[in-house]
Amino acid sequence: MNDNQINTIIKILKKELAVGNMPIVSHLAENQHDPFVILISTLLSLRTKDEVTAVATEKLFELASTPEEMLKVPLDKIAKTIYPVGFYRVKAQNIHHTCKELIKRFSSKVPDNLDDLLSIKGVGRKTANLVVSLAYGKDAICVDTHVHRISNRLGYVNTKTPEETEFALRKKLPRRHWIIYNTIMVAFGQKTCKPVSPLCSQCPINKYCERIGVTLSR
Repeated sequence: MNDNQINTIIKILKKELAVGNMPIVSHLAENQHDPFVILISTLLSLRTKDEVTAVATEKLFELASTPEEMLKVPLDKIAKTIYPVGFYRVKAQNIHHTCKELIKRFSSKVPDNLDDLLSIKGVGRKTANLVVSLAYGKDAICVDTHVHRISNRLGYVNTKTPEETEFALRKKLPRRHWIIYNTIMVAFGQKTCKPVSPLCSQCPINKYCERIGVTLSR
């Protein structure tokens, strides 16, 4: 694709997003700007469907809404509350560890920069970038499997891993699109540009797409 077409693509996908289908963490960020909620919900969302993450986040924050309160909840109760999110027992442990780190090292506040967030065990680049961008409104590019797949499928980047995609996008994606890019690509990937057999016949940006790696579509 012509690199200049990314502006048109994003404009079209923003309109599609307005119809609905906003990813759960982006939805939470729009309705409440609590960095702690964004951080924990992002940890819960890893390898978990949005509808499951939404329910788990709501139930968990009914139990506790601060790092101090969360540490008072036993691990087995957290695990039971967030079930059936993927790896719920491991995530319960990560939540406790994260809360301890926030209290001990950051005065119970969620850091607003990548380096500090990445220094917390269990917080990867996807989570850190999402917190920085959605919770604090700072320029960051969150790359998950949808963003990685679609960016390569379009022919906008040529990378092999999400991390490579993040750094490739940092070099060429106009900075004004950084924060919204994850939200629109995740929504687009869930609804239309699916991993297997994407809905190319219904795609609003199909004329711009090189369909790299697509062998079967609908």
